[in-house]
Amino acid sequence: MTVKLILRGQEYEVKSGMTLRHSLLKVDLQPEAVLATRQGEMITEDEILRDGELIQLVAVISGG
Repeated sequence: MTVKLILRGQEYEVKSGMTLRHSLLKVDLQPEAVLATRQGEMITEDEILRDGELIQLVAVISGG
């Protein structure tokens, strides 16, 4: 019962049933620093992650 989060080729496994926000914090990633997609569609921090899902993360980069 796990979900895979992938950021820059690094894989993280978290328990299903958590929100995206909680799962990101669990693996020491800042929710504000990434965008998440499920099957090519962006998802929000309050989405509940389901068993077997693959969530692609993209780092948010800002500059001045």
